[in-house]
Amino acid sequence: MVVAAVSGRMRRVVVVTGAGRGIGAATARLLARVGYAVCVNYRQDAEAAAAVIRDIEAAGGAAVAVRADTASEEDVRRLFEEAEDALGPLHALVNNAGITGPLGHFAGRDAATLRRVVDVNLVGCMLCAREALHCFARNPGAPPGRSIVNLSSVAAATGSPGEYVHYAATKAAVETFTLGLAREVAEQGIRVNAVAPGTVNTGIHAAAGDPDRPARIAPRVPMQRVGAPEEVAEAILWLLSEAASYTTGAVLKVTGGL
Repeated sequence: MVVAAVSGRMRRVVVVTGAGRGIGAATARLLARVGYAVCVNYRQDAEAAAAVIRDIEAAGGAAVAVRADTASEEDVRRLFEEAEDALGPLHALVNNAGITGPLGHFAGRDAATLRRVVDVNLVGCMLCAREALHCFARNPGAPPGRSIVNLSSVAAATGSPGEYVHYAATKAAVETFTLGLAREVAEQGIRVNAVAPGTVNTGIHAAAGDPDRPARIAPRVPMQRVGAPEEVAEAILWLLSEAASYTTGAVLKVTGGL
């Protein structure tokens, strides 16, 4: 566990899952810059998470890096315990951790891949949201504006045929989960929303076996380019902020027009 110094003043604490790189890292840096104390969750790459912590610390922010597999119930409990022990009561969650598995036609996907994608993208999202609700319940006197933002994808609407329909299915389920949970906890003053990015220039494409995918996709986007992680982070920040105080159960598309 790597911790950056926490200032004496009260800060809102946020857990960002899968925050070692890509959209998660951009979100962690942005939230720290506007005053959040950030738990940077990662599963494997400790050095990438440490780099995010160093950036936050250099800018005067507060952060802790916690290794945890969000598909593991035990790891999720420990993740939130360590975040609150280091930074204070939880105020927000960004459910960003996700995987695609390899690109290709659905008929060629093995059961182990399908289960892992569902476990990380859907079950992990649910486990983290549930733990966040437990944290909120332990601190009923916390400042208003407690919020969860789940990461969906434009794939939820397109189905991603020929690439990763299993991934698309999990993201559609995330959107349904977002709506249902938002309506369930609205009376408690907790907002739950989702962001659905289009193609974003991150390492997820190389991990899926197609590092050139962003360049290939760009001409199909009405804006003629793919997104940057920082652009998605800005949408997440807005949904967490009081500027979105009457927004819950929404899916905000950040797709360049797709």
